[in-house]
Amino acid sequence: MEKIKELLPDWGGQHHRLRGILAAALFASCLWGALIFTLHVALRLLLSYHGWLLEPHGAMSSPTKTWLALVRIFSGRRLMLFSYQRSLPRQPVPSVQDTVRKYLESVRPVLSHEDFDWTAALAKEFLRLQASLLQWHLRLKSWWASNYVSDWWEEFVYLRSRNSLMVNSNYYMMDFLYVTPTPVQAARAGNAVHALLLYRHRLDRQEILPTLLMGMRPLCSAQYEKIFNTTRIPGVQKDHIRHLGDSRHVAVFHRGRFFRVGTHSRSGLLPPRALEQQFQRILDDPSPACPHEEHLAALTAAPRDLWAQVRRSLKTQAEDALEAVEGAAFFVSLDSEPQGLTREDPAASLDAYAHALLAGRGHDRWFDKSFTLIVFSNGKLGLNVEHSWADCPISGHMWEFTLATECFQLGYSADGHCKGHPDPSLPKPQRLHWDLPEKVHLSISLALRGAKTLSGDIDCHVFPFSHFGKSFIKRCHLSSDSFIQMALQLAHFRDRGQFCLTYESTMTRLFLEGRTETVRSCTKEACSFVNAMEDKGKTDPQCLALLRLAVDKHQALLKAAMSGQGVDRHLFALYIVSQFLHLQSPFLDQVHSEQWQLATSQIPVQQIHLFDVHNHPDYVSSGGGFGPVDDHGYGVSYIFMGDNTITFHISSKKSSTKTDSHRLGQHIEDALLDMASLFQEGKRLKQGCRGLGEDSGYRCGSLPCHSRGSRAPTTSTNF
Repeated sequence: MEKIKELLPDWGGQHHRLRGILAAALFASCLWGALIFTLHVALRLLLSYHGWLLEPHGAMSSPTKTWLALVRIFSGRRLMLFSYQRSLPRQPVPSVQDTVRKYLESVRPVLSHEDFDWTAALAKEFLRLQASLLQWHLRLKSWWASNYVSDWWEEFVYLRSRNSLMVNSNYYMMDFLYVTPTPVQAARAGNAVHALLLYRHRLDRQEILPTLLMGMRPLCSAQYEKIFNTTRIPGVQKDHIRHLGDSRHVAVFHRGRFFRVGTHSRSGLLPPRALEQQFQRILDDPSPACPHEEHLAALTAAPRDLWAQVRRSLKTQAEDALEAVEGAAFFVSLDSEPQGLTREDPAASLDAYAHALLAGRGHDRWFDKSFTLIVFSNGKLGLNVEHSWADCPISGHMWEFTLATECFQLGYSADGHCKGHPDPSLPKPQRLHWDLPEKVHLSISLALRGAKTLSGDIDCHVFPFSHFGKSFIKRCHLSSDSFIQMALQLAHFRDRGQFCLTYESTMTRLFLEGRTETVRSCTKEACSFVNAMEDKGKTDPQCLALLRLAVDKHQALLKAAMSGQGVDRHLFALYIVSQFLHLQSPFLDQVHSEQWQLATSQIPVQQIHLFDVHNHPDYVSSGGGFGPVDDHGYGVSYIFMGDNTITFHISSKKSSTKTDSHRLGQHIEDALLDMASLFQEGKRLKQGCRGLGEDSGYRCGSLPCHSRGSRAPTTSTNF
């Protein structure tokens, strides 16, 4: 402080005390800043430790226990959503030699000897000629960018893609599978919209706790920022994401008409009963759609260049209506048809439900919005989510909160309506009017034709597998995700008679602004296991030993990908650098052109505390799905519903003669049962299934008995 005093101006003797106060204030500020900086640096160093990932599940070493204690000490007590953001480490750039080695190892099982030798020669030439220069530029970027790959991933994979968002990019999330809390469409919409806006309120106040992996390692929360008030705006060469700080309305589509519904009054957020009233007014409105208005939203399902050109005309001729839609908190579609599981035809009804969420009729979703809430006429819900702004775990977290809140906290009255009383003083929803120029009419017709063609080509299949679930797999001392991945390898081999490159998405949110990485699940070990299962000369113990080796290998790849040591994002970033430098690399060109005939993803259940899976096992989210990545491939997602059910969502193209979603579903069920039979407990499960035979045309064990557990009050079901 005396040194600081010497540096301050001398204002005379009478101000000597003031100089002391200023010196003390400056010293305290510097000390406080240094302390905060030290805490952030210490926490960042602690969060860079990944040794806990490599330890066996359920076992924790002394260094990890010490690390965990230090993380808790340096984290503070009052955690908020973005508490850890400034302390998260940056995603490391892997060694290019290690990446190329892992890549060659991953393609060895799916290539012939000649093709592999040719690929290895390309890789060797790449390492000799281009790798060091590209790696140097990538490391240079990693020093100043928040994340060396995520911004390029968003731009080049999503925003520069010129394909239709419908099926090709957007994905869907489902409602409860076996129950519908109310059959009243407007009531379900009122509670759901209110619950979503409650989530947004908590998000704005950072009251949502950061996600902790395995209860101890925080994940990046950056993707939460754009859940609401966000629209993907089409551009001629590149789209951009428009995010608003706030929005006090939702845009609603019903029978070809668009409405603007305010969500707040002077006293705050409208209660669910008032929102129900507004939605019911829209449902009761007899006015017809204007010419071409009904199919206007098909433009958002068109190729992006076409939509970008048409939007310029709309921006001029119908600016207010367009702004009401793009500036909404989110989009709501009140469908005129019922959806969901039915007893009469459970398989077909679930498939139709998935198809309605993924594509609809091609003109009843605004695919550009961050998400569209879909409410069917029988009260069933769903989401269609645009992918560029965030990945599935983010929208899944919001969806879990929404389902739990609207059903368990807000609830419904005995007659199925939202609780509370209507508010007659509320103004009616505002009908949006589109002054569509003549030249737009042809574009709408072209977009609608393309959307219907794409929608009609998608083959969706959803089935719940309830012979066993996560608890059985854990009793076998295996990773549940790895077990399913091996089952998918076995099922796909039986379906196509060959192995293929397999994409499993995992997250890299251990790092600042991390998004996803690819786990290449088709490994040499997985192929050895599949071949053994198809070899009648192999015994169960031999197959089981190979299964454990394959699971261990998959777990090693998964942990490497999560810790920033994956293959595909590094190679992708190197490819982008090569394009910037106009440097041709045959090896990177080949990697970039690879086709993923089997794309897979697990939908995580992140807030199990919101659901009572023991007393109300049917009140669990049934996950969601996405379209196939390749025209001759499959898209498969799965979710563990409680301890005893796994729901699969499968998609493929009807135009492909090589794929059939229902056929693959049957192979998946058979593969799971065959793998379970390697264990003594699983043999009884398989024998029980084979003894039951077919159940009303739907695969055995797909529909659990509703006598399990008790029901939540005031609940109606599709049955």
